Amino acid sequence: MTTETSFSYDELQEGQQCEIKRQLRGSDIDAFADASGDHNPLHTDADFARAAGFEDRIAHGMLLASWISASLAHSLPGRGTVYLRQSLEFRQPALPGDQLIIRLTVSEKKRRGRVIIDCVICHEDGRDLLRGSAEVIAPS
Repeated sequence: MTTETSFSYDELQEGQQCEIKRQLRGSDIDAFADASGDHNPLHTDADFARAAGFEDRIAHGMLLASWISASLAHSLPGRGTVYLRQSLEFRQPALPGDQLIIRLTVSEKKRRGRVIIDCVICHEDGRDLLRGSAEVIAPS
């Protein structure tokens, strides 16, 4: 993510959306495994993951969720966003080399600067990998 934007609560509109494209690299998975301490072989060992029925090792679901956090902080609403809660549904695995799209959509403006944002990470072919909803306090 190279571009930073920031929208205040007053500037946000229901239906407002942003998309961030990002490629999942094996090094992203490795770095997340080291940072989190989650060295489950589904994430770190391609042969193990294949034996378990996957095409390759798979990304940690929480790695993808962290990309939602980064997108909220850098794109919508942007700088100064306070992250309050997140629901997540992991639908399909992400593999090294996958081109992913992080899509955030303002679904509801609540009182006191609170905003509900629908969050989706999908593969470039359109398959949803992760769906959820975040509640944030938008910058003032």
